[in-house]
Amino acid sequence: MSLDLPRTEPRSLNPAADEVRQRLEHARTTRLAQLKALDDTGQNPGDHLMSNQKDAIKRVLTEIDEAFARVEDGTYGTCLGCSKSVPPERLEILPHTRYCVACQSRAA
Repeated sequence: MSLDLPRTEPRSLNPAADEVRQRLEHARTTRLAQLKALDDTGQNPGDHLMSNQKDAIKRVLTEIDEAFARVEDGTYGTCLGCSKSVPPERLEILPHTRYCVACQSRAA
């Protein structure tokens, strides 16, 4: 899937899922804009900081795409570590997160 194309999923009859998709799409659009801005700076091939930033943004874009898949299969909002619900406040801040705070801390 091309990173510069917006996701165009059919909208469901579930308003909560639609809201999640909107948050994920916003996060995705923001990261794509960051990536484009980094590309537009004319990066020096030896600039490791810039390269690391781009790699981190690409990882988040992958996590966002995986979150879209979890919305579709009904597992969005369930921690992949402990299978408990991820608090809604955490999902608002990091809509693409896969883990609750406790499991994320253990993974880090």
